[in-house]
Amino acid sequence: MMKHRIKSFLFILTPLFLILGACSNIENKHDGEMAEEMEHGEMNHSSSGDVPDGLKEASTPKYELGSKAIIKVDHMEGMKDAKATISGAYETVVYTVTYTPTTGGEKVEDHKWVIHEELKDFSDQPYQPGEAVVINADHMKGMNGAAATIDSAEDMTVYMVDYMPTTGGDEVKNHKWVTESELEPVE
Repeated sequence: MMKHRIKSFLFILTPLFLILGACSNIENKHDGEMAEEMEHGEMNHSSSGDVPDGLKEASTPKYELGSKAIIKVDHMEGMKDAKATISGAYETVVYTVTYTPTTGGEKVEDHKWVIHEELKDFSDQPYQPGEAVVINADHMKGMNGAAATIDSAEDMTVYMVDYMPTTGGDEVKNHKWVTESELEPVE
């Protein structure tokens, strides 16, 4: 009689444990996705301000070092319409790239911006759309060392900027990169 009760008890508990285990896995997966979203949303996009070897300062930039401008793009949350201070202006070839992060995850398409001097073993000549390169910059997690394809290339002035996100939070220092067309004079 006792063996029958134990078997019945186990018969009832086993499916319950399986259901609870499955719910736990779903919840953990969901928590992981939430953490990843928060990680991207809360990333501090400040940098040391170091620039790659060979990068040339712009001789006559539209926005001079220390001047103010309004950022008109939203490469990341809190950037659009933020007031920026120019912390660097450089003449280079600017690329949009598609790459798969070295940390795994989905392919990042049309990433703006990587400059010529941030590509591994860069040559004297600019790369053309469709060419394969390796990124030697860490603007985003999983970017440094990632294999990439050039989507577009343009010779222009790029800026490093400091700004306070419009969504609040800490000031972003030495953000790389914003192009001249993505800035607007402060009125």
